[in-house]
Amino acid sequence: MLDLNRLKALHAVSVYGSVGAAAEALMVTPSAVSQQLAKLEREIGATLLERNGRGVRLTDAAGLLADHAGRILALVETAEADFEALRGEVVGRLSIGAFPTAARGLLPGALTLLRDRHPDLHLQLMEREPERQVREVIRGELDLAVVQDWMNRPMSIPEGLSRAQLLDDIADVVLPASHPLAGRPEVELAELSGERWISSSPGTVCHDWLVYTLRSAELEPEIACMADEYPTQMALVAAGQGCAIIPRLGRGPLPADVRAVPIRPRPTRKLYAIWRSDAARRPAIRAAVDALKTIAAGLPSSTPDLPSPTPDLAVR
Repeated sequence: MLDLNRLKALHAVSVYGSVGAAAEALMVTPSAVSQQLAKLEREIGATLLERNGRGVRLTDAAGLLADHAGRILALVETAEADFEALRGEVVGRLSIGAFPTAARGLLPGALTLLRDRHPDLHLQLMEREPERQVREVIRGELDLAVVQDWMNRPMSIPEGLSRAQLLDDIADVVLPASHPLAGRPEVELAELSGERWISSSPGTVCHDWLVYTLRSAELEPEIACMADEYPTQMALVAAGQGCAIIPRLGRGPLPADVRAVPIRPRPTRKLYAIWRSDAARRPAIRAAVDALKTIAAGLPSSTPDLPSPTPDLAVR
């Protein structure tokens, strides 16, 4: 009988490409992964790893077994989800990922609500960028994730994942209080021509979205400062170093000498919860989505959900 934990270790090495990366994903030591693989080698009587320069590679036998392990682990997850659904109890462990502003503006209330409603559910929150969350949900490292999808820069949700819309979050331009446009009820994006901009780091979703949005309005962005945290961006705006476009969710209070002005057309991002479709029957997944929707509905930046093919668990 093949040991499930040993198959999980082999599958992780196959997915992540090294013993060290597999250990990090499984939250164990590299030594523990190596021990599991050594036991599996003795169990099947075949070599699984071969030296490849400074790293290792899977043998043909290991590749074959890793493919089977992936299917076995998926079946185990489905069986666990079906069993939890049969019991109808919100129990076990649930790992949730969220990008920074959702982790700050949405998750605290949702986690509190879940703990109040389901005290036997053990929760773990991890802050992640959206692209990383999608990969980790697919791989089973996260059970559920909150991701963002800008209306003019949509995110692709791979097959095998389900999603539920949580809210629409609007972004405003943040200006120094002394700026000529700071007292306006709203501004056209084109009126911001010639401004210096404060952005997150290149390669991040927010940086790429800002550059794309400005260029779509025929504005060539002059990035004066780069900072990943919104409070830092607002402090730079207050110091007169430029302006920024910042969503309302998780933004927090504005400094006294900073103003947030709505933009026309409204930059809007949609927030979704995503999870593996194989786990959709888990009561814990459904409870978490319900808690997220409840908290999202009470936020100032939220708007009513769009109609979806199924009431709560729409698949993309």
